[in-house]
Amino acid sequence: MSGSLQRVLPNRLLLLTARVAAASIFWLSGRTKVEGLLTIKPLAYELFRSEYALPVISAELAPQLATYSEHLFPLLLVAGLFTRAAAAALLGMTAVIQIFVYPQAWPTHLSWAALLLPLLAHGAGAWSLDSLLNRRKARSI
Repeated sequence: MSGSLQRVLPNRLLLLTARVAAASIFWLSGRTKVEGLLTIKPLAYELFRSEYALPVISAELAPQLATYSEHLFPLLLVAGLFTRAAAAALLGMTAVIQIFVYPQAWPTHLSWAALLLPLLAHGAGAWSLDSLLNRRKARSI
């Protein structure tokens, strides 16, 4: 990237944008499964018994895992805390959805992966709690 363009679009901004964009996708999906703060709707259980049926995880456990993951990991991404782990978890969720639930939706899932892979490869970037904690750790050594 040319020097002037890189000053306008630094890596820290690109990674922050990827974090917020990926987080919004999963957060909004998680919010459709709950009432109030985190009460899972009966419809979510029904969807995991029918449309989202997974071969290995029970229809009682799957909605809980998915819903809580879609709330926790986006919060971590936005904060830039444990970013690589959160991105890996959401990438795993994306793979499960692609393979077992909606294999025909690969363009959508590819776009999710395109947001998550740079976070997995590069971390959260300079504007994150991960970066702040790493700087503090480096100073204390």
